[in-house]
Amino acid sequence: MSSTVISDIATLVTNDPSLDGSPLGTVRDAAVVIEGDRVVWTGESSKAPATDNRVDAAGRAVLPGFVDSHSHLVFAGDRTEEFNARMSGRPYRAGGIRTTVAATRSASDAELEANLTRLLAEALRQGTTTFETKSGYGLSTEHEARALRLAARHTDEVTFLGAHIVAPEYADDPAAYVELVTGEMLDACAPHARWIDVFCEQGAFDGDQARAILTAGRAKGLRPRVHANQLSYGPGVRLAVELDAASADHCTHLTDADVDALAQGNTVATLLPGAEFSTRAEWPDARRLLDAGVTVALSTDCNPGSSFTSSVPFCVALAVRDMGMTPDEAVWSATAGGAAALRRDDVGRLAPGAYADLVLLDAPSHVHLAYRPGVPLVAGVWRRGVRVV
Repeated sequence: MSSTVISDIATLVTNDPSLDGSPLGTVRDAAVVIEGDRVVWTGESSKAPATDNRVDAAGRAVLPGFVDSHSHLVFAGDRTEEFNARMSGRPYRAGGIRTTVAATRSASDAELEANLTRLLAEALRQGTTTFETKSGYGLSTEHEARALRLAARHTDEVTFLGAHIVAPEYADDPAAYVELVTGEMLDACAPHARWIDVFCEQGAFDGDQARAILTAGRAKGLRPRVHANQLSYGPGVRLAVELDAASADHCTHLTDADVDALAQGNTVATLLPGAEFSTRAEWPDARRLLDAGVTVALSTDCNPGSSFTSSVPFCVALAVRDMGMTPDEAVWSATAGGAAALRRDDVGRLAPGAYADLVLLDAPSHVHLAYRPGVPLVAGVWRRGVRVV
């Protein structure tokens, strides 16, 4: 099996606290050794073992590949007019999510998969090596199962989100739609998914409906995640903790009890600053969560309506500028935090045994991700030991 050393790294972020006592596990003048698809050694460059191949980082920074643990990439259509109206202060009366549902239902498999692969390639160029993606724009048994089947061709982290909103044809009978989601639709979708999610929010699904949906999914072997407390205060976060969900996502409107529940449980708070940026909504208070001891992840929420960005570096910069995070905290949350939100320990870190998913920055430090926002700093990406960018 061939081995490669990446040497002359100015700053190596490993997320292995045993190296320097900090969460980032930073090593200066460092090297990392890859064998096959795994990391086998990290440390000072002068102490690196002999390898078959060598890559010179030329005094640049290396960090784990980004782990985007929340995205909605299986869709068709475009909501430019909606965004333009919102940013221009004009009312817009089109259907929001329902607009995307209509476009997605009418698209062919080939069209949906082409859009999915385009967005994945876009994210990979910006350093994302692990991603989760959801259904939620089909809202019928046939179209939800199709979305998950297509997604599963590209990632193991697939989430059934039939409970995104109530399907338009069930608008007058939401109870019947919950029955569909927890019955026929779940049966068809569970074989293609690892996770089940629900949008627990006013105008979507209340706490009782969300509990029923997540509980049914768990009975089918799917692990829960929750869209929680994005638009208003509500039961989503505490329901996520109660059901041991891997992640409560958004977490914008939190009571002290919500924060305490997250701090005492195993549920990660996944923050999605692209949504606040694109809707001019209130920013989540990352500082409050971190100071309480909550594990925080950062992800893109890439979707055509409220956060059409695939760029984790952009979200890192937003989190530092507007959510009270330090650059170190934001980078950890976009790598190890995302891995925690997927309950993974083989990604989001560069330590022996982890997958060799690495990002080479055209900068001497990971801090430049926030220091130079909007600049294309990703100079190289390795995924499973293979240089792909």
